[in-house]
Amino acid sequence: MGLIHTRIELINPRDTSLKPMSVDALVDTGAITLCIPEHIVIQLKLSELEKREVTTADGKKTLVPYVGPIQIRFENRNCFTGALVLGDSVLLGAIPLEDMDLVINARLQEMTVNPQSPNIPAAVVKRASP
Repeated sequence: MGLIHTRIELINPRDTSLKPMSVDALVDTGAITLCIPEHIVIQLKLSELEKREVTTADGKKTLVPYVGPIQIRFENRNCFTGALVLGDSVLLGAIPLEDMDLVINARLQEMTVNPQSPNIPAAVVKRASP
């Protein structure tokens, strides 16, 4: 399977005067969160919430800013999350993919809305017994 890129919109839900940013994102099911570069933090005026320690693929540990909230929009789906400020491009990880009920079509090398729930995002949850 090759690299999968897609267009998403990033929005600062705290400042509706700012226009959404349409960005190219690398879809990475092996990553957990959303990672964004510093210039997006500046454009969207996102607030740093805390520092987080990350371990990169080469095993190096480093502290990076964690910012938010940030809204992600793709087709008829959206979610709210935080983002690690890291790298020079947008990386879309597994948590936002699951939250928006998006799937990867490896044959077509694209990300799509789950065809089993095209109109409303679906989720699998466990219900606690009273």
